[in-house]
Amino acid sequence: MRQVAGLTLTQFSVALNYDKGHLSKVERGKRSASPELARRCDAFLGANGELRRLVDAPGTGSDAAETSGSPGPGTVRRRVVLAAGTGALVDLQGGGRASAATGSLLPSFRAQFDQLRKLGQSTAPKVLLPLLEIQTRTVVELAADAPSAARARVLVLASRFAEFTGWMAQEAGDSGAALDWTAEAAELARAGGDPHLGSYALVRRALVTLYDGDAAATIGLARSAQSDELPPRIRGLAAQREAQGHALVGDERACLRSLDKARELLDSDDARSGAEPVIGTTHVNDPAAMTTGWCLYDLGHPKAAAEVLDREYRRLSPYALRARTRYGFRRSLAHAASGEVEHACAIAGKLLGVMPAVPSATVNSDIRRLARELSRFRSSKAVRDLQPTLARVLAPAHG
Repeated sequence: MRQVAGLTLTQFSVALNYDKGHLSKVERGKRSASPELARRCDAFLGANGELRRLVDAPGTGSDAAETSGSPGPGTVRRRVVLAAGTGALVDLQGGGRASAATGSLLPSFRAQFDQLRKLGQSTAPKVLLPLLEIQTRTVVELAADAPSAARARVLVLASRFAEFTGWMAQEAGDSGAALDWTAEAAELARAGGDPHLGSYALVRRALVTLYDGDAAATIGLARSAQSDELPPRIRGLAAQREAQGHALVGDERACLRSLDKARELLDSDDARSGAEPVIGTTHVNDPAAMTTGWCLYDLGHPKAAAEVLDREYRRLSPYALRARTRYGFRRSLAHAASGEVEHACAIAGKLLGVMPAVPSATVNSDIRRLARELSRFRSSKAVRDLQPTLARVLAPAHG
């Protein structure tokens, strides 16, 4: 394909910011192509996914393992909470006990939910999870005691607690717990008369498959949450996730179509005036624009990705540490892939200092990709200076 395009190996290596000798060995079958190299070759040569399909998918490699998790004390606590939730829902069939306190407690728990969401931006997930589990169980029990007029609102709030708990479980590296909590959130929402959160649960499940590198499952789950009866915000978030799935396999046309759909839905008046609490991120000003930058990198267009991510990153709140690390490392990755190695290291250096405060299994997948990208530039002093900090952040936790 390079030869058909009339490119010399030197021209090709300059365009991709890859060593000429390495590319020669890949072309001659002496070295294997990394997914990153396949992605960039595919985009530059307009192969529409043909080249990246020649590279084995990550499967259950290190990135997937980071978010797979294994049963531990947190899982045991989660099962207790879920059992309590199921029991409370069974109790509702008998009518529950009216409680005059429900009306005054509900606003308090609603305020606590907003506060916990803010804490999630600056607190380690494993620290926050026990509190979230207790609060979820407490709100479920409150619903069991609530008068029928208020019960639906309490259950819907309980479902939001459960959904957020699932997200923090994924950030802590336990995707099994994340899926269980998401399923519980959907059950609670249905019991509260809100069928929509169950569809958003599909979007959340698609995030787990996205980080596992399963593009087909990501696309399938996201499409299942885009029926016309659903609120525009859920459909818009689902279209974003579908776009990310298409980007994984290099289907640029399908990705851009999904991004256009997401932008239209999320910009609609109905999406902006939806139910509270807001479903999905509340810390990104323009989710569709930020996702566009994310997808452009996966499509093999790092320079364009860096431009979009730089612009949208400046709009993030300085207090949204988790969002800033997530998109900041993706931004650093885009600059590194564009050949702006020193700038990429400067971005990453600031973010690595924040990681101990907001550890994230999902963000770590991009940090590993960044480490691999930078390993090609070992002669750079900026890279050598950054490597010890990168290694410390990526080292397995003990104790």
